[in-house]
Amino acid sequence: MLPNRMQLTRQTEEQLKRLKANTGITPNVAARLAFFRSVETDFRYHPDHKKLDGSLVLDKITWLGETLVVTELTLQMIYPDLDHKEWIKAWAAHVEDGISALRNHRNLDDFYKSL
Repeated sequence: MLPNRMQLTRQTEEQLKRLKANTGITPNVAARLAFFRSVETDFRYHPDHKKLDGSLVLDKITWLGETLVVTELTLQMIYPDLDHKEWIKAWAAHVEDGISALRNHRNLDDFYKSL
């Protein structure tokens, strides 16, 4: 389904790194939370030409961990007409959308309360 190597936009990566510096939550865990937060808010990806230009290229097991199957099934359910290459962009768009609500927390306690 999703490719083995995945990346995000540079802007999203910077937000994930800033969140890690403030709260200690690693980018892959924050990306998982951001993805599902975005799905819950009814955000929907519209195919565009936004380039996934981030330097943090990780395998999908690292990015998604135990949420791998659920994430892939969610993408398949929401976007049945997209091909596998577009699913990666949809995933990245959801992470970008979801991280916008989480990125400004200054400590782990504030982060936890926002969930």
